Amino acid sequence: TSKNALMEQLHLKYQQKPWSETLKLVHCCMDKPLQRPGSNAPDGPLLSCMEKIQRALNAKSLFSVMNRLESLSKQKGLNAHVSPSGTACYITSNMFYVEVQLDKDGEVTDVKLAHLGEDPVWHEQLFLFGRTKNYEAFGKILEDLSNMYQIPGNSEMKAKGYFALQALEKDLYSMSLLDRAQDVNRVTEVLHGKVGHLVPRTGGTPMNIEFYVSPYQVLEAELNPGSQVCGTKTVVTLEGTDTVHKLPLYPLLVDSQAGEDGHLAFLPLTDKLSMDMPAFFVLKFHQPIPMSSSSIEEIQRLTGTANKKKNHLISGIQITGLKLAPLYELIVQSTLKKKCSEDFSTQNSCFFVSLPDCPKHCYFINKGSEKSDIAGVLVSKIPFSHPKCVPGVIEILRHQVAFNSLISSCASEKAVKEDGDSEQLYFEVVPYKNTSFSVVFLHPVNENLACVLIDLITSREVQCHLHLNPEDPTLNSSDDFITRAVKRCMSVPVVMRAIFRNAAKAKADS
Repeated sequence: TSKNALMEQLHLKYQQKPWSETLKLVHCCMDKPLQRPGSNAPDGPLLSCMEKIQRALNAKSLFSVMNRLESLSKQKGLNAHVSPSGTACYITSNMFYVEVQLDKDGEVTDVKLAHLGEDPVWHEQLFLFGRTKNYEAFGKILEDLSNMYQIPGNSEMKAKGYFALQALEKDLYSMSLLDRAQDVNRVTEVLHGKVGHLVPRTGGTPMNIEFYVSPYQVLEAELNPGSQVCGTKTVVTLEGTDTVHKLPLYPLLVDSQAGEDGHLAFLPLTDKLSMDMPAFFVLKFHQPIPMSSSSIEEIQRLTGTANKKKNHLISGIQITGLKLAPLYELIVQSTLKKKCSEDFSTQNSCFFVSLPDCPKHCYFINKGSEKSDIAGVLVSKIPFSHPKCVPGVIEILRHQVAFNSLISSCASEKAVKEDGDSEQLYFEVVPYKNTSFSVVFLHPVNENLACVLIDLITSREVQCHLHLNPEDPTLNSSDDFITRAVKRCMSVPVVMRAIFRNAAKAKADS
């Protein structure tokens, strides 16, 4: 192989030189931390080659493992020191250090992490990655730890930022325990918890909140016990800014119970409990979420990030794109990006959806125009400065993602029209207002149009109305039946199949 050929060339080149001299050369080359070079950097290929060699070497002895840890630390811009005994490696920065203990055979026996001013504690993930010599994952955690302190200022300011993040995490954890039954399952927490299903931060891996899961994901989890079905998540972190924000340095939630009106009680944000710093808290998403302008305005009101200039809807909220776009178009784009591994066309508006025991459905999604009232943006993160904002923001996010899942159920990668299928059923999805829309279709008996209006009031509450021409026969589907069907599956095609089945049954009975 090419790897073996490379090693053979290295052996031939240095076989006449003493091993100590070769070691001295390697240490000299690795003395400086490896920074990610730009594509045009002249030493880019050399540094890339050195990283590949490091990854290819199978460190087994104490000496080689120690060298690997030192090299990895320097690649991440950190310092590394070996203890006098030669069995401990200390990976340090100004804000934290990692202590790796090894035995004489180079096996990791203990890994501890200590932040500035804190006692060292055992770190399970770093320990496991060290034991299995998964240096890529080990290095990723070191990166995450460094990123926690990426705010402007000196070490004291960075430490205050860490204290602020800690305080927020403690308040969010306390909120997650409110009104929580002992035997509550994860799905209930995700859909109904004040802050969803919360997973605390471990070392440098940020705290994450799972706040929505679809009925199909719930069904998948029930059919496959032990499977880890993941819903929509956001991570909680701290980011540096150009402006100063007042952030709490201590937990503010008064106690573990909500007030009589259901609102949470917080301590006032005094100078003793807070500090002005060039940073804010952030809810960050792995994939940008299409959000309506009304949802964003509501979030801005909650978080106090609204822009006073009327023509600028977004202030502080990071978006991908410089202008508003029709919300339905953004939802379709986002859906196709997830479903299609190959290139996809964002111009398609007509999609085929296949369901078992049912004629093929063809959905035309009316995306609206640029000037449509139902506009939106792709949101990748939401800034805030007080823990009291989070429950309200989570509820808005649940509502938006639930609505997006309804619209996305009508979009598929099958966007090429297929001719000659007389059994096809055609539907048009038409925006109405905010989080309501109508599905227009041809009455299965007469040639008049029929319409189902779906209004998603919250992520858990929906109202549906079937509108028919007064002269047309009933479709044997009440508003209550359609509402329950939507809540059960959150899929427009499945609901429309149920309506047509009821109509066919009524026709057969008559």
